[in-house]
Amino acid sequence: MSRHDTPACAIAAIVMFGVSAGSGLAKTLSVVAGENGEERLQSALIDAKPGDTVRIGPGRFAISGSLSLDTARVHVRGAGPGRTILSFDGQTSGADGLLITGDGAIVDNLAVENSKGNGIKAKGVDGIVFRRLRVEWTGGPKASNGAYGVYPVSSKHVLIEQVTVKGASDAGIYVGQSQDIVVRNSEAAFNVAGIEIENCYHADVYDNLATHNAGGVLVFDLPGLPQMGGHAIRVFHNRVVDNDTANFAPKGNIVASVPTGTGVMVMANRDVHVFDNEISGNSSAALLIVAYLNAFKDPTYNPLPRDVATYQNRIGRNGYDPKFDGGPILAKLSGGSIPPTLWDGVTQFIIPGGAASTDRVRLSLKDGPVVNLNLKIQGTPVTSAQPSVSQQWVDGEITAPPPVKLPPGMFDDRRKGRARR
Repeated sequence: MSRHDTPACAIAAIVMFGVSAGSGLAKTLSVVAGENGEERLQSALIDAKPGDTVRIGPGRFAISGSLSLDTARVHVRGAGPGRTILSFDGQTSGADGLLITGDGAIVDNLAVENSKGNGIKAKGVDGIVFRRLRVEWTGGPKASNGAYGVYPVSSKHVLIEQVTVKGASDAGIYVGQSQDIVVRNSEAAFNVAGIEIENCYHADVYDNLATHNAGGVLVFDLPGLPQMGGHAIRVFHNRVVDNDTANFAPKGNIVASVPTGTGVMVMANRDVHVFDNEISGNSSAALLIVAYLNAFKDPTYNPLPRDVATYQNRIGRNGYDPKFDGGPILAKLSGGSIPPTLWDGVTQFIIPGGAASTDRVRLSLKDGPVVNLNLKIQGTPVTSAQPSVSQQWVDGEITAPPPVKLPPGMFDDRRKGRARR
């Protein structure tokens, strides 16, 4: 192939992310700090054309409402997450800090502080890059903080890297109802959930640090949403350590049920592999594998975890002070702490309408000992547990999903390496 014969996939990436031969037509719209900074910044986001860069200078920008970006292939770039700060301390309107609805956006090198709702949200986009960002609620963990720090939803081709989120009252780094996702080299601390992958297809979560959250990494699938059946998730090479912040989620949120001190929790998801992580210092449990807890009405929903594999994780001291119903008794029966892997033992559920499910639940839980609560039927209260312990629970070998492949243009300016220590 000659150097003039560009592959179709590369052309698609070039078109999506604006790295094109026609990029000479692209403009840079510069916004400096100072008087009317919010108005000038929002005007630049409105005026930007596909391929343009909105460059936000160093300084603190006081923002009173939500910012929005609707145009495709715009690069929003600050001077660094410690230098360009979008401060929402005085926000009086809007549900988000920055809302992105244009395909192929890149947001990097800036900070969002104290937004009333979510920090940076992308909704319904094809292609979004969050890179070298800080989203923080500087007053520490509070139920009144915004729900999500970095929040792509109903999107595809999602890249989150070198992002730090602190203080979210739901999840720091949250990806919902999306597909083809990479979350890497990021840090989530002092959130309810550090990193959450919910109702998603094909996600790789690796080389991250989740620490001092209520729960470190969550992989959930919930009923009643436009996209269900989450599957093909790999969680690997992460440090999930010292998740010890008391759960401060507002009452009624699903994450309010996550026990303080949870390392990795897989709920109602399929084809999930959790491997080669460091998991230690989590007082309730290192690994929780559970069915969806509540009643549901959707007959197409499967509340069981299945085809889940955990292996080659480096398990330290966990489960020494469990914060869930029956946990202290279970720890006492287990010699003083919860074993590394806790499975609720649910293998069947009642489909709305009356029939019992017949799907096989296959698990390969090799990071033992494994405690099985033997709850059998979804919805059985944990007080009915009849725990048994085995060195492993292996019901056949489960093939790992393939690595997630994103368009090549999303990977420019990437940095390899492990999460910050």
